[in-house]
Amino acid sequence: MNANGIGFLLVGGGVLGVVVWLLHKLGRALATIAEVLAAAAVVFIALWSAVKLLGWLGKQVFTHWRTSLGVLAVVAWWQWLGWPSLAITVGSVAVVLVVWRLLDVVSFDRCCGRFLRAWWLRWFTYVRKLPGWLHACGLSISDGTVPVEVTVNLVGRRRKAVSRTAGGTAVQVPKVLGVKSGPSWDEVRVRLVPGQKPEDFDDAARALAVARKVTRCQVRELEPNVVSLDFQRRDLLTASVDCAELPELAAVDGVDLRRVFAGRTEYGKDWRLPLTGPGAHMLVAGATGAGKNSVMWCPLVSAASAIRAGTVRVSGIDPKGMELAYGRGIFARYGVAGKEAIEVLDDLLGGLESRKREFAGRTREVPISTDYPLEVLEFDEIGALTKYTDRKTREAIVERVAILTTQGRALGYTVRGYVQEPTKDTVPVRELFPRRVCLRVTSKTHVGMVLGDGAYERGAWANRIEESAAGVGYIWGEGIREPLRVRAGWVPDETVKALETYVTNGGAHVVDLATRRGPEGVAA
Repeated sequence: MNANGIGFLLVGGGVLGVVVWLLHKLGRALATIAEVLAAAAVVFIALWSAVKLLGWLGKQVFTHWRTSLGVLAVVAWWQWLGWPSLAITVGSVAVVLVVWRLLDVVSFDRCCGRFLRAWWLRWFTYVRKLPGWLHACGLSISDGTVPVEVTVNLVGRRRKAVSRTAGGTAVQVPKVLGVKSGPSWDEVRVRLVPGQKPEDFDDAARALAVARKVTRCQVRELEPNVVSLDFQRRDLLTASVDCAELPELAAVDGVDLRRVFAGRTEYGKDWRLPLTGPGAHMLVAGATGAGKNSVMWCPLVSAASAIRAGTVRVSGIDPKGMELAYGRGIFARYGVAGKEAIEVLDDLLGGLESRKREFAGRTREVPISTDYPLEVLEFDEIGALTKYTDRKTREAIVERVAILTTQGRALGYTVRGYVQEPTKDTVPVRELFPRRVCLRVTSKTHVGMVLGDGAYERGAWANRIEESAAGVGYIWGEGIREPLRVRAGWVPDETVKALETYVTNGGAHVVDLATRRGPEGVAA
């Protein structure tokens, strides 16, 4: 090898050495930078995770503040005062609550029992089990096109977990927002997922009741995307309800005619009906023996002092000539056959027209007084005279009832009708009664005829009421968004006679329709 070759090798070796040295330095620099970036990434991820954790904890504390504060108090007590004092305190509180419940279950449940039960049911029943029930009942949204989300970091990548069914389809289930628990009902508020509507839950109400192992589930729409699933744990209407006592009413100076006691609701509260004002006109439908007479008599017993005082005047139309006749003295006007019914209606219309002329332009609602009493018409078996009679009589009665129901509220006139067959042919003026009660009926279709479309799907199963449960039914009307289950107060025969004696001894006015007839027997 000559001198030039040796020189070339020396120069090449030197250059290679320099390159290697530079690469070494560059590698160390890159390693240092990588270590710094890795450390920064670890710190960032740790901080971000801590922020997310704090945010989640804050959200949980804010959303479930009672549970969070309770857990925090228990932990703090345990750490600062020790577990013996905590155990003694919890045991003492438990004993007090048990004794309180044994002595007065009503006040216990009202003050704390329902809150404890709602908390327990939320976390140990509905949050855990309701998503599965909803999915089994077809109340979840499945989407097989949901993309798989991938998170990339310096270490590698991982797939974000998604809820999937056995077939690999992503599932979204309504979220439980809150739980309220009453003596017989649980109200579970859930937020719907996109793609659902409240009507979907109406259709699945029966399936949800079976999943919860209860007799009834009622669906109520609270907001466009929030519904309440009401589960009936037990029935508070199995026992009969007593009407008001007449001796107690004798001491009452006034009666709130907008809230007259009529029985009990499925929530354990008093069921009160208006005899005047919005929703006073009422149609009651029910098969024979369903308890229509209880719905009729119980409010009259509750308003006995007003009837006796003359601020309420009751008229009766009784095609059977049996039910209302038993308390005949209560009714200022009374008719049985079609001709007599028309006379009663004509006399009521005459008073209505008189009030129109007197109060027109002076007030929007006639004040109830002894001079202008509330006129209440009890029309028993209304279908007998609006369908099963001659055409002329039928048309005359329908026309007069329509006038009373459309014009009577502001003038102090109320119509309460009772029917066995609630079809449109039987009661052509059915839609003019703003408040309706559906007692036990023989057909599922009758429920919709009385309470409106979708009532059966919302839980108004009036065709499934037992024959022994007389007076039990469902009510719908002004101020009531969903069918409400009620039981009318039972009024025995002796109470009807006592009411008649109480009212007539007070000088209740009886209108003599015979003196108002013309020479041919037609009302003048």
